[in-house]
Formats: sequence, structure tokens, C-alpha cells
Amino acid sequence: MLEVFGIRLTDINEVLFTSDMKNDSFEVIAKTFIDQFISKLLESQSYMTAVTLLEHLSIRHSEESFLLEMLEKQEYRAAEKWAAFMGKPMLCALIRGYVDRKLLKQAYELIKKNNLREEFPEVYKMGKESSLKKLAEKGCWDIAEMRAKSDRQLLEYIVYLAMEAGYSEKVDELCERYSLTGFIKAKETEASLPHIRYLHLDELAIDDIIWVDEPVGLHEATCHIEGCKVIGLDCEWKPSYEKGSKNNKVSIMQIATEKMVFIIDLLKLSNEAPAVLDSCLTRIFHSPRILKLGYNFQCDMKQLAQSYEDFDCFKHFEMLLDIQNVFKEPRGGLSGLTKLEYAALDAAVLIRIFWHVRSQSQSTGVSNENTQMEWKSHIISHGGDPTKIKKKVKNAKGCNAGTRESHKSSQS
Repeated sequence: MLEVFGIRLTDINEVLFTSDMKNDSFEVIAKTFIDQFISKLLESQSYMTAVTLLEHLSIRHSEESFLLEMLEKQEYRAAEKWAAFMGKPMLCALIRGYVDRKLLKQAYELIKKNNLREEFPEVYKMGKESSLKKLAEKGCWDIAEMRAKSDRQLLEYIVYLAMEAGYSEKVDELCERYSLTGFIKAKETEASLPHIRYLHLDELAIDDIIWVDEPVGLHEATCHIEGCKVIGLDCEWKPSYEKGSKNNKVSIMQIATEKMVFIIDLLKLSNEAPAVLDSCLTRIFHSPRILKLGYNFQCDMKQLAQSYEDFDCFKHFEMLLDIQNVFKEPRGGLSGLTKLEYAALDAAVLIRIFWHVRSQSQSTGVSNENTQMEWKSHIISHGGDPTKIKKKVKNAKGCNAGTRESHKSSQS
């Protein structure tokens, strides 16, 4: 109401006191009256209302403790509004408060918004690099390059990200475009490497790969899968590149058994035969008799639940074993795997990795009973909403931004 009618502190003074009573001391009384009202707002933790009122009436609380109180209560919007009203010293205090609490994104945005880059060069650099890394993880290399704004240090950081991602073409492209030196070119790297061997499906003794996009084929695949003790699972969906856009639906699910790989067209079947798809996948995911192997498959389950909200099959799973969590102890850990086996994480390979690691653990002298107890302790089931599963391990799949849109090959 104060904002709508443009009421100021002097107007409150007019109401409280008659003209013959007015002097400087009564203005102090009017301010005290407002202070008491604001104190009650703060007691009720109505920080945004209090800040808006103080700003509107041009009352300045210079105490930094007020700002810290809002930070402690995680009232960040109110704290930023108040700091902006108070000026640069309070903005700097807020940025320091964000940094102390490891709120790098908020600190970076505040620095950028208020042109405080010179005051906080390191924080700005860290925030900028963090934003570029997120773009790179989503595959938005051109946007990352554009936002670097020809800053040589940031461009070199993008090159390092491309090297880390194995995107050698982007490394060469950026080095050539901006005359960046000190980076080994892809062709030179390839020439210096020993012979690289790729894993092929014929090495996995797979009898057949079947594309499933019809109800009859799905029924047949389900019957075959239900007769297996162990299966491997993997999902594919196109990454979403636009900021704020909704993630794309999971399009393909790969289910592998010892001898077969079924590639299920989820998009087609969910449109043409949703009830059949839901029923068949329920039989698989809800079965306590089938051990399901995945690589951070809880991430995939979260994406599946978001993609197909009306399906019951993705709201619950039984007997899921995450390969990345198995045999983490030195006696039988992933260090025993070759790079070839560790990198090849599609559905068909997961089964081979599982049997290989088990056999390695046993060959080191660990008893069969102890080995079984070790991997069985990692089996999980989930009966709630998969979209609320917390990510315990950072992974290359990119849970929120989408996963691999191309089939993975591995090399050692």
C-alpha cells in the first residue's frame, strides 16, 4: 500500500502529529515507530517485506549483521535487494558471504550484475569457468566459445575441457582460430599413440541384435528376458541444448542377455501401444528374480520416470546392481579392469564386466561366499518416486542435460 500510494516517512509524520507539534524530534519518533514495525517483520522472518519497506522509506540500516542474518536464513533475494540499496560496500560484503558459504553461482551472478569483476577477479574467473564447463557438458561448445568473448584464458580453459572430453577436433579448431599454442594437435597425438583396438560385438558372443518397435516383438523379448538370471540395461536420449528447455524423452532402451540384445523403441511403442509397453517393462523392472546391471542406472530411471510419468513400470525397480559401485575394495576393485572393459559400458558389455570382475575377485584368493556378499550388498530396490533419487556419484552420463545420442565404443 505504501508503494501504491507513494507514502513517505514525512507523510507518516503528518498523520501522527499536528502542525504545531512538528519538529525534528517528532520526525525521530516517526522513524522509531517505523523501526518497531520493521522489527516485528524481522521477528516473523518477513525479510523481503522489511527490506522493501526500508528501501521505500529510504531508511538505511548500515549494520552488516542484518545482511548476515538474511544469509543465515537463506533469504538470498532479500539480501541482494538490500545490498543493492545500500551500495557497493554492502554488495562486496554479500559476495564475501556467498564465497564463505561456497555459493559460487550466486557470487558470480552478483559480480557480473554489479560490475565488480575488478574487486573479485578470482571469484569471477571461477564462476565463469563453472558456467563454461556446464555448457561443455551439454555439448554446447559454440555457446561456450561465444561467452568466452575472446578472453584467452577462458578459451584455453575450453580447450582443456575439449581435451578432457576427447573432442580432439574442437581442440584443433580452437587452437587454430585463436592461435593458441602449447597444445598437442590431434594428428600428432594419434601418431604418438600405440595401436588402438576397438571392442566389437562379435567379441561378446552375441547371437543377435533385435530392434523392437511392435507389441508382438516386445512380448517375445519380455518372455526371453524373464528366463534370464542377469541382464544389462542402458538408455539413450538426445541432449537438450537450449537453456531452460525441458529434457528430451528417453528414446531407446537397450536390454542385453547373455546371447541377445534387444533395442526397444520407447517413443514408438509409448505412442502406439502404451499399455503393452508398461505391462512388459513392469514384468522386467519389478521382478525380484532378474539381476539388472547398469552404469549409474538410477540416473536413467530418473529420466525414464520424467519422460513417461503415467507409466507404472518406471516408478519402482527391484534387484538393480550398479557396476560402478561394485568391488570398490582394492582386492577386487575396478582397478583390475582394463581400460577397454571399463570404458565399454553399453548393455551388452555390462554382463561381461560383471562376470569378469567376479572371477578376478575369486582368483585373488577371496572366498566365493565373501565375494557374493560383497556384490550383493550393492543391490538396491526402490519403491518411491525415481525422480527424487539423489545422485550419489558424479558421472559422465549427464543426468539433467541428456545422455549419449551416439553409440559408445571403447578403447584401451
